[in-house]
Amino acid sequence: MSESAVPAPRAGVIGLGDIGRGLADNLIRAGVTLSVCDIRPEATDPYGDGAHVASSPADLARHCDVILVAVLDDDQVRGVLRGDDGVFAGAAEGSTVVIVSTISTSTVEELHAEGTAHGVHIVDCGVSGGPSAAASGQLVCMVGGSAEDVARVTPVLNVISSLVLHMGPHGAGLSAKLARNLVQYGSWLAAFEAQELAEAAGIDLQKLGQAIAESDKHIGGASRLMFRTTAEPWPADTDAGLMNIMRNASRMAHKDLLAARQLGDELGVPLPLADLTESRCDRIFGLGPDPA
Repeated sequence: MSESAVPAPRAGVIGLGDIGRGLADNLIRAGVTLSVCDIRPEATDPYGDGAHVASSPADLARHCDVILVAVLDDDQVRGVLRGDDGVFAGAAEGSTVVIVSTISTSTVEELHAEGTAHGVHIVDCGVSGGPSAAASGQLVCMVGGSAEDVARVTPVLNVISSLVLHMGPHGAGLSAKLARNLVQYGSWLAAFEAQELAEAAGIDLQKLGQAIAESDKHIGGASRLMFRTTAEPWPADTDAGLMNIMRNASRMAHKDLLAARQLGDELGVPLPLADLTESRCDRIFGLGPDPA
């Protein structure tokens, strides 16, 4: 949990699932005046002594300066914000809603416009780290909104996170989260494809997982290559030493992926992700456009 010299405003959490429950627990531990709301009584029952248990999102909003919305999807976010029992109906002018749910950026823009009409600020906050990070107050928060709105909610976000990054205007926080998710799910597809190949070759998959986990401590994950300010090819005046490193890395990747694809052919295991990755190796390392 990050420290902040700024006292946290009154906060509320709507949606006490795996993420929302962690948010609420950390806010209570930090001494933040908290309200909670969930349609399931069993979710709110544990908070009877430590927080105001609101009867509706509107009731919660009347007790809060910052409202964290941690429900499932776009429709649920709209549902807790709109209507006679929604946040917009109860929130005081100047209140701020932080949308923690992973929803579309178009929905964020839609709700930002509605919030403005009600005098309520909207901030989108993509979070990463999963339930364990939520429980320990170690989420990574990728935030979209105006500098003033982000500053207003930062004391609350500092309580629930290890890192708060202002990514840009409205929608930027969730755009960053969606891009981060692409890395996660894409890496899981790579892991699955690798398991299919290894299993066909008679490899113990648990030992393979152990080898990957240990070697990743040294090699690093996908973020190892995410040190540039653009995904475009390296410019002509790039340092010659760096370019030599990138060319060598691409050559190695081509060689290793070709060997994996050949093994897949021998074992009758299709490797579409390996095929695509090998075809884009030069692009991955910033050496040129994709092949035609």
